[in-house]
Amino acid sequence: MAQRMGGMPLIVLSEESQRTSGRDAQSMNITAGQAVAEAVRTTLGPKGMDKMLVDSGGDVIVTNDGVTILKDMDIDHPAANMIVDVAETQEDEVADGTTTAVVITGELLKRAEDLLDQDIHATTLTQGFRQAAAEVESILEENAIEVSTDDEEILLDIAGTAMTGKGAEGAKEILARLVVDAVTAIADDDGINLDHIKIRTDTGASINESELIDGVIVGKGRVNQNMPTLVEDAKIALIESALEFEDTEVSAEVNVTDPTQLEELVEKEKSIMREQVETIAEAGADVVLVKGAIMDYAQHHLAQHGILAVRRVTQGDLRKVARATGATLVHDISSLTEDDLGYAGRVEERVMDDEEQIIVEEVEDGKAVSLYLRGGTEHVVDEVERAVIDSMGVVKVTLEDGLVLPGGGAPETELAMRLRDFAEGVGGREQLAVEAFADSLEVIPRTLAENAGHDPIDSLVELRSTHDDGQFAAGLDAYTGRVVDMTEEGVFEPLRVKTQAIESATDAAVMILRIDDVIAAGDLRAERDEDDPTGETPSPAGGF
Repeated sequence: MAQRMGGMPLIVLSEESQRTSGRDAQSMNITAGQAVAEAVRTTLGPKGMDKMLVDSGGDVIVTNDGVTILKDMDIDHPAANMIVDVAETQEDEVADGTTTAVVITGELLKRAEDLLDQDIHATTLTQGFRQAAAEVESILEENAIEVSTDDEEILLDIAGTAMTGKGAEGAKEILARLVVDAVTAIADDDGINLDHIKIRTDTGASINESELIDGVIVGKGRVNQNMPTLVEDAKIALIESALEFEDTEVSAEVNVTDPTQLEELVEKEKSIMREQVETIAEAGADVVLVKGAIMDYAQHHLAQHGILAVRRVTQGDLRKVARATGATLVHDISSLTEDDLGYAGRVEERVMDDEEQIIVEEVEDGKAVSLYLRGGTEHVVDEVERAVIDSMGVVKVTLEDGLVLPGGGAPETELAMRLRDFAEGVGGREQLAVEAFADSLEVIPRTLAENAGHDPIDSLVELRSTHDDGQFAAGLDAYTGRVVDMTEEGVFEPLRVKTQAIESATDAAVMILRIDDVIAAGDLRAERDEDDPTGETPSPAGGF
């Protein structure tokens, strides 16, 4: 790009640089954001459709989980990737509501473009959006329903609502029960850490055969077939090192001049290994989980003592077992004592997904559990796992906050109505932005109706009329098309899911609207070229 100054051209950007500015830049970014939102919009709600994602290697994912779709789509456009960030943020913070957040973002951008065409400045729009978002949070908090974290029925409703519309919906009553039991089991004074729930999937059975194991599924089997497959009233030792001779950090050689010396050296190594096994046995352990390897000689002696041993257990599984059984992680085997052992009523080797797995269960007051999810095919069980993860997240949020909202588009309809009233008191052109924000929120009930095959206009009219009569919980029953009280139908979602979705959507829309120039950055492109030696890195103004 060149600018003429004093009769001479002043070179600012190289001739190869790409630049899109002004209204063109805004329009390009808005179009990209809307396209991403449209890609997942049909997945919203209990009647939402699925997407099939196929990669270059032929691997297939069938899902209607918004964040999974967006993360696996081959998206190049930078503004479109901002929308993907919205979904990922929603997933990280509250686990559910990703499609809602993205669809609202796309609708905000669509309404904003209409106002930009009317010469409303982008700064005015962003200020109005911010005012509307603040009012939305206030309205939602004012109307949130307080629930007791001991109210199991509400928790089951929330867990089931998160699964509605996904592949797991047919067994949502069973799965919701498993989820609620799992999350409440790991709750303690320090809060709820979902990492303490291990999920194991297996094909070849009905979803209804999924189960909750009050303990931990260790992703390994016995190291020796002479070891027991079942230990009851087990005392468990957790070793963070290995039962083998590890290489020294310093290179060293041992010169052996006589076969006797070699025999003595081997015997010395065996003696050390026997002592370690004896230490484990004398401590009273009959199950030992080892992070590292277990040499053959040690395996033989462990089996002789009737000890069930597992090698190469991940650090995460060791910590889960420690939390479940009360065991202490030990690095130096010579320091192992009876006080370091954990307890489980049953440790058994079972075949799962054609692999031997050790299951540590029947633990007393254990704060780590496992979900064993079944499904007819790999695609089915993968979708069940995604639904269960979302469900665990919303149950966790509900237990932490104790505040929920009715679903079925009820909050969005109420917010749209209240925001239009609020807009009348907003001065200047920001009033138009607030009204546009209100219209944008109605995309959720409208989409729910469309995806269920109902007339969106009739549904919106009935919803507005019912909310005008003061029925905040009135939402759309996607199965019948009627407007019903969502609290009576048991359709709930945590307050934080809704506030996070609207907050993230507002932030993304504001960020995109404030961009009026897209310029190829030389340094950034150089960095990308290093990562992409083929030179096929897309331009900032590229498609997706």
